[in-house]
Amino acid sequence: MTAIEEIQKMGSTMKEILGLSGSPVGVRIVKRGDEIAEAEPAGGHRFCQALMRGRRGDHVVVTAETIACPAAARAFGFRPLPEALKSGKGLVGFGITKEESVGQQMFVGMTTFEPGEIIQLDVFPLDAAGSEPDIVVVEDEVEKLMWIVLAYMHVRGGERVSGSTAVLQATCVDATIIPYVEDRLNYGFGCYGCRDATDMGAGEAILGFPARYLPEIVEHLEYLNKKALPHSRGKHALAALTKQRSATEQGSCSSL
Repeated sequence: MTAIEEIQKMGSTMKEILGLSGSPVGVRIVKRGDEIAEAEPAGGHRFCQALMRGRRGDHVVVTAETIACPAAARAFGFRPLPEALKSGKGLVGFGITKEESVGQQMFVGMTTFEPGEIIQLDVFPLDAAGSEPDIVVVEDEVEKLMWIVLAYMHVRGGERVSGSTAVLQATCVDATIIPYVEDRLNYGFGCYGCRDATDMGAGEAILGFPARYLPEIVEHLEYLNKKALPHSRGKHALAALTKQRSATEQGSCSSL
């Protein structure tokens, strides 16, 4: 089995074990000198929309010329942040914050690429990967993401996992850039933009992790699936409590 076939298999295994509604998404960060991806340009797409298409099985590329979201364009180093956003006025206009100073600070703290550092984002379903990703992004119900975080924590020897988010730029910064730049898993709860622009459900969240952790994460998901995962989903402790309370209530009624 080739390395690419292994990646495809791991994507399928993760999807099957967790019951994901779509494929985990591979993101390859293309820099100058790297092999350019041959895929459909995601013209007029925001990055979050490109990820949505990846979950649905499409292979697309995002570039400075095609990306539609100005905040994501700055985060990826494609072009400067518009003054309306940099000043905080844009977030006030969207009704996200009441104070421009708060909006300014939300952008100041963003982890971003340097201008011109990358030239393309190659986005594809992991279970149909044609190349090796740098980052794996998963968007789904929080419970399903929980098991990925638990598997990652096992890979890291039990080290606690922390998340960094401004509840802004959840897909580009939280789930892609931070995992790449800081070489760690990061998670977020979505944001105004991606919830408005994609099919992200109310009970869903998003995470991303460096692809080098994928084999060990999938291996531990397979371990979790032998006992912990099905037992937890079976709600056995809740069933026992419900049975106990029912018996207690019946006993109280019979004594009347």
